[in-house]
Amino acid sequence: MLRSFFLFLFLTLTSVVSQAQEIEVCKTCEVKTIQAAVDMAEDGDILRIKSETYKEHDISIIDKSLTIIGEGFPVIDAEMQGTAISIRAENFSIEGLKIINVGRSHTNDFTGILVSNSKNFEVKNNRLDQVFFGILLERSSEGTVSGNIITSNAKSQSTSGNGVHIWKSEEITVKNNEVIGLRDGIYLEFVNNSEIINNLCKDNLRYGLHFMFSDHDLYKGNIFENNGAGVAVMYSKFIDMQENQFRKNWGSASYGLLLKEINDSELRNNIFEDNTIAISADNTNRIDYIENDFRNNGYAIRIRGAVYDNNFKRNNFLYNSFDVAYTGRLNNNKFSNNYWSGYSGYDLNRDGIGDVPFRPVTLFSYLVNKTPEAIVLLRSTFIDLLDFSEKVSPIFTPADLIDAQPQMKKIQW
Repeated sequence: MLRSFFLFLFLTLTSVVSQAQEIEVCKTCEVKTIQAAVDMAEDGDILRIKSETYKEHDISIIDKSLTIIGEGFPVIDAEMQGTAISIRAENFSIEGLKIINVGRSHTNDFTGILVSNSKNFEVKNNRLDQVFFGILLERSSEGTVSGNIITSNAKSQSTSGNGVHIWKSEEITVKNNEVIGLRDGIYLEFVNNSEIINNLCKDNLRYGLHFMFSDHDLYKGNIFENNGAGVAVMYSKFIDMQENQFRKNWGSASYGLLLKEINDSELRNNIFEDNTIAISADNTNRIDYIENDFRNNGYAIRIRGAVYDNNFKRNNFLYNSFDVAYTGRLNNNKFSNNYWSGYSGYDLNRDGIGDVPFRPVTLFSYLVNKTPEAIVLLRSTFIDLLDFSEKVSPIFTPADLIDAQPQMKKIQW
């Protein structure tokens, strides 16, 4: 009886496999367009697109579990007419395509690859150039977007879209992508339990990474360089931020990382280098900043109102113009065991901890907050004297904002 069951199962699986077919698409093939191949394909089929140029747009795949493979990066030229490929299905894969000339619109989110209401999919190793939106995911889950190169030449925010745009989805992994020259590199809204890993986002108009109303997410090992601003994390909670690099995000209103109304999160082992403001925090609570490097920024940390119970521990503050700018009460925010390149104290017992507490908020940073034009006095001797007098007897800066255990040597992590 048992042998009969296994024989039946084997024959059933063999029948399913044998029904799957491979469809080739090329100018000299029996099937000459991608849409024609999609229309004739069945669940489980492989569409192999040969290396040619296909002038097609609005290629639509509905409820078919297909594997689409481009050989030698065949070009899909949407001729500025709209979306290149849209798909709504489960268990599918799209890889190896080059998509160009996606349409632009003020009312439609035309995109290179649109994935909606889908589950268990991969969009990998594609190249997208001259796109409005690159890859757009909506109401989808258990998907991976990896190894894609997305480029465009965005000139203004109103006439450009995002590289990887994800809305109302969960369990999505975005990894090893390059996004250059879009509005936002990667954008998440209402996206939970997802990971953003090892991506390069540079030269984008607004943010390298921008997410809102998204909880329980991880972003790790990414590089955000020379964007309008590096990363904005807003109206979210339980966000884990590790081993990222925020570099060269310069501008009058720019920063490496903006945190606004974010709670119960952690920043660990990140590098902030050459940013106007490394971190701007507003309405953030219960955030741990542990073992991060702040190098050569204008402001390392700029704390605004309603910031409670944050912990800054074992960070390196290296040659920033201002290490900390602070507005309001201390609100149980703590600085401990950090290394400050501006610390000039001593360590008589040689335990590696300074014997004199360090006050990271200078009088000059207070003055610049009140009167930005005062920045022209940054390197003057007069300012050094003012800062020294304020450290001796604090009047304008928070008297209880100190690092009681400043490290004498740069922290290795």
